[in-house]
Amino acid sequence: MRNSKKIFAGILALTMTAGLTACGSDDANSGGNTAEETTTAEVTTTTAVTVEKNTETLKEDEATALEEGAMTQLQDIELANKEVKYLAHYDLNPSGNGASKKVENELFERKYGGSLKWYQTTWENRYNDLSTYVLGGEGIDFYVSDSGNLPKGIISGMFQPIDDYIDINSAIWQNTKEGLEIYNFGGKHFMFVTNLRANYYVYYNKATIEANGLDDPWELYKAGNWNWDTFKDMLSEFVDEENDQWGLDNWYNEAALCYSAGVPVVQSVNGQLVCNLNDATLEKAMNFQYDLYNSGLVLPLEQFNWAIQPQMMGEGRELFWIGGFWEAEGDPSTWTHKIEPENLGFVPTPSPAGSDPYQAAVADGFVLCKGAANPEGVALYAECAIVANNDADAIAIADRKTMDDSQWSQDLVDRVKEINELARKYPVVDLASGCSTDIASYTTDGGADVGIRAAFHGTDWASNREAIADTIIMLVEEVNTELQAKVSEG
Repeated sequence: MRNSKKIFAGILALTMTAGLTACGSDDANSGGNTAEETTTAEVTTTTAVTVEKNTETLKEDEATALEEGAMTQLQDIELANKEVKYLAHYDLNPSGNGASKKVENELFERKYGGSLKWYQTTWENRYNDLSTYVLGGEGIDFYVSDSGNLPKGIISGMFQPIDDYIDINSAIWQNTKEGLEIYNFGGKHFMFVTNLRANYYVYYNKATIEANGLDDPWELYKAGNWNWDTFKDMLSEFVDEENDQWGLDNWYNEAALCYSAGVPVVQSVNGQLVCNLNDATLEKAMNFQYDLYNSGLVLPLEQFNWAIQPQMMGEGRELFWIGGFWEAEGDPSTWTHKIEPENLGFVPTPSPAGSDPYQAAVADGFVLCKGAANPEGVALYAECAIVANNDADAIAIADRKTMDDSQWSQDLVDRVKEINELARKYPVVDLASGCSTDIASYTTDGGADVGIRAAFHGTDWASNREAIADTIIMLVEEVNTELQAKVSEG
């Protein structure tokens, strides 16, 4: 991208950004900011609270159900190398926070005798560690994907195509074929996509809703009346600064609401990257956020030492919190929002009235490392995860584990399923963070004055777009050129 450096320097002058902060996340599985050179607080799935839980794996009837159902959908082959090595900043095996063993791990062990070996890293150092292992020939098999690694990990030589290790037309892979195509670059696929689900949920406290005489958001959704307008109306009715009542909080609001109109900043279309900064629908989403800001409906962080206030959700002082599944996972005593389990409510991110209910989506899955020692094992583990996400018995087991581990009600589990189904039908996945650090820093992961964060911090979209669009479009084209050359190398 040498040809663009001088022009990009102009953007730096035009858009004086604040310090780069944690502003986007796939979930606990991916953490905060996705640009490697930003400084963020590490996101971790462990807590300071010691949780004593029963981490049993399966009940007898559940084991029988898996053997007679889910396991019969998996390939009947002998896995020569039963150890799969992976790099991540969290452990896929049961951890000390009270989580039970994942159903896909059960399937992998029972069907193939497989095991996962964890190579631990931190969020900040993950790419440096990955490069060290790949270049050193350690034989790391996969990296748990996040929004910042594709396609730039292909260009840097960290990842390889998966097409030689799966039958994309088989019954199992039909469940995630749409997700596979999100990571189709130059006709080759670069992620074992095991699931498409909602990246964010709108959290609310049922007790707060009831105490203030507001309509329950889930009931509005079920009645077909949950949209940008009703979302804003509820915030307007609740927010009262003099009485210590605040509106919308958390770092992830911008991304969730931006993509709820249906258009990401960058996407792959027929194997080619396309930049949508000049798209009218994207403009509509940014203008909606700007309106929320100007209406005083977003928590004014400057009044709270520039820190989000999750605990105010449990205290009844905030109305909405947009965040990931992981923020209500595990023992409730560790939840930062402090909503009591019986009062926890989820609802989809609202979309414009009359629009399809687009959801910011995350593709769960794994990217195959260059020089992987056991790519066949990764592919089979991925198929176990797909079956776990789609087999009725496997889903029932996962539901039971969630209710045991996190004290969720069946109603809450069912809500999440429904929201995730919306994300499967109407997914929006943005590839901007994964293109390059430069592109990410001025579109999805930058400071408060630029990109999709700017509207929530008082910068109108027209001015923001004028400052960055032409150069970002050119940078995306340069990534396209480098990517296609790399893919062509094989």
